[in-house]
Amino acid sequence: MKKLLSLTTALALMAGAAAGDTKIGMITTLSGGGAGLGIDVRDGFMLAIEQSGRSDIEVVIEDDQRKPDIAVQLSDKMIQSEKVDIMTGIIWSNLAMAVVPSAVNQDVFYLSPNAGPSALAGKGCHQNYFNVAWQNDNLHEAAGAFANGAGYKNSFILAPNYPAGKDALTGYKRFFDGDLAGELYTQLGQTDYAAEIAQIRASGADSVFFFLPGGMGISFLKQYADSGVDLPVVGPAFSFDQGILQAVGGAALGVVNTSQWNKDIVNPTNEAFVESFAAKYDRLPSLYASQGFDTANLILSALEKASPDDADAFREALRAADFDSTRGDFAFGPNQHPVQTIYAREVIQEGDVFTNKILGVALENHSDAYAAECKM
Repeated sequence: MKKLLSLTTALALMAGAAAGDTKIGMITTLSGGGAGLGIDVRDGFMLAIEQSGRSDIEVVIEDDQRKPDIAVQLSDKMIQSEKVDIMTGIIWSNLAMAVVPSAVNQDVFYLSPNAGPSALAGKGCHQNYFNVAWQNDNLHEAAGAFANGAGYKNSFILAPNYPAGKDALTGYKRFFDGDLAGELYTQLGQTDYAAEIAQIRASGADSVFFFLPGGMGISFLKQYADSGVDLPVVGPAFSFDQGILQAVGGAALGVVNTSQWNKDIVNPTNEAFVESFAAKYDRLPSLYASQGFDTANLILSALEKASPDDADAFREALRAADFDSTRGDFAFGPNQHPVQTIYAREVIQEGDVFTNKILGVALENHSDAYAAECKM
């Protein structure tokens, strides 16, 4: 897969469709601190395309470098020059907010494999926008529900100051019944958390909830483990997923996190996905890889019924979600965001590998809080 590491690439694989070729534009993060997330989305997506054996699908891949202005430039190029039918790939919500509204209003379908900002789930929803991962609040809402069951009464909460960070703390507070010992927004990309950990230590909290994806979570967890602060930590999968855990190491053991996917979900699609991903890429798949895989398979299922050139028929085919998801049952709510079960997972060690195991259900068949605001 080395060819996919370039800024632009196109992949065409076997089998044809009467409606002609379909062009998919993927803008994702392939360099810098968030590269692991984008690489996993890309690799999961391309695995599904490869397994489909279809030669009528072309995927053009670009690196947004986690910069909104770059993402906008790439989007304009894909829509105006590349003439893509479908777009996907964005990891970060601030980039999604910069790209998605313009793309869908130019009659391009956008399927999000990760970012799910609240602004696109409610009043800003659009018939051409589908989210295959979650609405941003969802995993944090599940963390709040878990904290209640664990008996926590006074949480200190923190997240980066960008749309997904704000959605994260909103989601936790929506479901957490206790008090807040403190609430902080940190810098996006921050790596030094000494001041925040000092505030946690002095706060009187009985628990800590944080959302710090990618390298931010690695830095925080290592510093937190070294600080001697002995409070239980709860978070979403983003800071405890497969690509991050090896860098965090033993500092993450025993931490409970929430996710709509894990490698031990028992269904034939997930079992085959975990095995084939590990065989192809020589690593265990992450949450992000599963989302890329599901996004591609949703597109493939819709292409079996209609071409994006017939927008109404293709849209209905997407809404039907007639594909086998790694999560098991999959359905969209009225705002074209998933209705799904979210699990509590615990970080464990299997041999030399740090990974997660499912403890139980945190929220079952859970929708999002913004669907009622969506008028489609």
